[in-house]
Amino acid sequence: MASIHTISTITKPLKPTTAAPTTVKPPPPYHLSLPTTTRRRTLAVSAATTTTTGKDIDLGGAVIGGGDGGGDGGESGGGAGGGGGSNGEEVGKMLDRGINAAIVLAAGSFAVTKLLTIDHDYWHGWTLFEILRYAPQHNWIAYEETLKTNPVLAKMVISGVVYSVGDWIAQCYEGKPLFDFDRARMIRSGLAGFALHGSLSHYYYEFCEVILELFPFHDWWAVPLKVAFDQTVWSAVWNSIYFTVLGFLRFESPASILKELKATFFPMLTAGWKLWPFAHLVTYGLIPVEQRLLWVDCVELIWVTILSTYSNEKSEARISEASEDAASPSPPQE
Repeated sequence: MASIHTISTITKPLKPTTAAPTTVKPPPPYHLSLPTTTRRRTLAVSAATTTTTGKDIDLGGAVIGGGDGGGDGGESGGGAGGGGGSNGEEVGKMLDRGINAAIVLAAGSFAVTKLLTIDHDYWHGWTLFEILRYAPQHNWIAYEETLKTNPVLAKMVISGVVYSVGDWIAQCYEGKPLFDFDRARMIRSGLAGFALHGSLSHYYYEFCEVILELFPFHDWWAVPLKVAFDQTVWSAVWNSIYFTVLGFLRFESPASILKELKATFFPMLTAGWKLWPFAHLVTYGLIPVEQRLLWVDCVELIWVTILSTYSNEKSEARISEASEDAASPSPPQE
């Protein structure tokens, strides 16, 4: 009995166990891992496509709307265009600086070469010390001979060079880098000096000597009289000519030029009285007539710097005022 009970106990059916239900989780969405640059390009392309179709696009779990995508695409295009414009401006500035540097170096090299090779026909057997020793003296002799053969042209060339260099100095004084000057402005000033100052000054100094020869008195007071005439009549005439010529070379209207003359006439005339009376005591008291313009042009380097700076400041201020007036809305008419 014991064995039967044991067998029945062993063979007793087990209670069925209910397994807990298992929940199958859906797989996570598949994300495509792309490099940063590729993702940006993909988003930009998706944005452009969305702008055309007007539908939302699901890219890697991110939903891109049509309106937002169009805005992003526009911003990307605008940024690229702005970068291209900035690069173009930088290239243009570098090209301008290269041209300016080439002009300065070429002109300087030409001038130094001409001055140092004045005796190149006689250099045979000369040492470098002898070349440098006789170059200043022989250049001065050549200059005096040119004054006898063609005085007007020689003085025109000197004035043209002085007015060009003076304007360059003025631009550097205004804060521009050495090779970042305005070529058109420098050429305008040089043309005014070459075409007008050299020739007019030649005849003016000849005229002063002829007029004073008409008077029987040649005492010491003749020098202050010349200085007074120079700093009133001649300065007023030349300053007006200079400002007028620069205005026409800038293609300004006659009314604008006249307005500038009225604004600068007396300030520039009185500014000259701080420099020229002292310089002209030497001009009319010590310097011979044929050499006066050379001395005056040396002092002109300082004066042209002042004159050019003042002229261009007034011109830029006037252009700025005109631009502001054009940009400001006109008052409503009743």
